[in-house]
Amino acid sequence: MTDEEESHGTITIAPNVLNTIARLTTLNVEGVARLGASGKLLRANEGVAIEITDGRVKADIFIVVKPEANMFEVGHQIQHNVARSINDIVGMDVESVNVHVQDVAYVSPKPE
Repeated sequence: MTDEEESHGTITIAPNVLNTIARLTTLNVEGVARLGASGKLLRANEGVAIEITDGRVKADIFIVVKPEANMFEVGHQIQHNVARSINDIVGMDVESVNVHVQDVAYVSPKPE
């Protein structure tokens, strides 16, 4: 083992770090109005559910899209960007990124 390969201890990355990376990456995708509800009781407004199994990441992303957005393209861009961000920043393999479009953010017209 060389000096560069020598281990100095362990590195632990909290699942919340992956959640934050996925959340911020998703919000930067054109066409995303906001995050939806992940369905988890304590984090109902966070919009991201992360699961780590055997060192591989599975992400469920819940979004509300802008009315003019192409939902398929937005979903595909989120899948690509989130997988790339987690891999680049943390170095973990991403098994899946499932995007759930929950609503469209239409603005109600104001009564005159």
